[in-house]
Amino acid sequence: MFQPNAITNARLSGLDGLHRIRIQEGRFADIQPLGERAPVEDNELDAGGNLVCPPFVEPHIHLDAALTAGEPRWNRSGTLFEGIECWSERKLMLTHDDVINRAEQTLKLFAAHGIQYVRTHVDVTDPTLTALKGMLEVRKRVRNFIDLQIVAFPQEGILSFPNGIELMKRAVALGADVVGGIPHFEFTRDYGVESVQKLMALAEATDSLVDVHCDEIDDPNSRFLEVLAAEALKRGYGERVTASHTCAMHSYNEAYCSRLFRLLQKSNLRFVALPTENLHLQGRFDGYPKRRGVTRVPELLDAGLKVAMGQDSIRDPWYPMGNGNLLRTLDVGLHACHMLGTDRIETSLEIITHNGAAVLNLDQYGIEKGLPARCVVLHGTTPYDVLLNQSPVMASVRDGRVLVSREPAVMTVEGWEHSPVQ
Repeated sequence: MFQPNAITNARLSGLDGLHRIRIQEGRFADIQPLGERAPVEDNELDAGGNLVCPPFVEPHIHLDAALTAGEPRWNRSGTLFEGIECWSERKLMLTHDDVINRAEQTLKLFAAHGIQYVRTHVDVTDPTLTALKGMLEVRKRVRNFIDLQIVAFPQEGILSFPNGIELMKRAVALGADVVGGIPHFEFTRDYGVESVQKLMALAEATDSLVDVHCDEIDDPNSRFLEVLAAEALKRGYGERVTASHTCAMHSYNEAYCSRLFRLLQKSNLRFVALPTENLHLQGRFDGYPKRRGVTRVPELLDAGLKVAMGQDSIRDPWYPMGNGNLLRTLDVGLHACHMLGTDRIETSLEIITHNGAAVLNLDQYGIEKGLPARCVVLHGTTPYDVLLNQSPVMASVRDGRVLVSREPAVMTVEGWEHSPVQ
């Protein structure tokens, strides 16, 4: 495996010109400005004038369900709720090896696309905790390639599933990093509120992070986000708490949002938007015009809150597509959220890098002297170029080792008299 002592001719966000990033003992040693494109010395990785950024962060995926689309049946309605029904049937077929094999296949896709940090939600509404135990083994197997956080996720509810809270406690005791929840799926609003209180108490007692599937529904009366934010504020826990989906915010009225955003800013929650998944799932009960159900990403960002984007699913009962490329997710999200202004595009890569790192509560992340030498070389000199190209990463470096290396594809049109198309 190639272990370069420097990455040369690199463009870095916020810095003019090209740079040489030196690596020593698996960490960034220093960053040197280059007057112009420099010759590549022995044992250096040539970035070729392309943008270099920290590794991509996948903040929300369901690896236990990955690659199960159509098993045992397809989600014909395309709704979240039929997806949960399909998964309840597939869950009965889980085995330890089944979980491990599908998760590793998916993580290889992620690694090939420059993802080095992943948070996976794992269903623990299963008395055997088969999926969780398999994912704990996967975490060990992939640690040289990907840092994997595991969320104890009660897919069928904490209070609405028999022994739900005890299963959550067992999952955290076995090694889950993050406490999850799904208050909008509980049987009643009272159950939903109580579930938030219980999951927050569990997280605080075990010093765990929190990531809640919150208001993933088109119902404007689903308002568990305010409950989660208030609990986080009361406990002083906000930066360790993530609200995922928050689709109902798409349907909230402006007067309510004005009050809500004041609370969100005080609590300082993190947010994850799942644009491809929620464009597919939401609005299923609407006539025309149909709501698309993606949360208020630009408004949250403008309020100074950290918002990341994730893929959510890879070919499972909720979403039959997916190829592991976060740039695809980012591209769809920018379109769906009316974020194609130049200022939004120029900062867009932060959504799948630094904001994702904030969601995962990473403290050793970025391209700075002394930090682990982890980064990706993209195909393009600016974020605009990168999004236009939609190309896989040209290189992914982890602790000074090159995990992925590829040349950009070149296409020629036979008989065309002008330059080749890249």
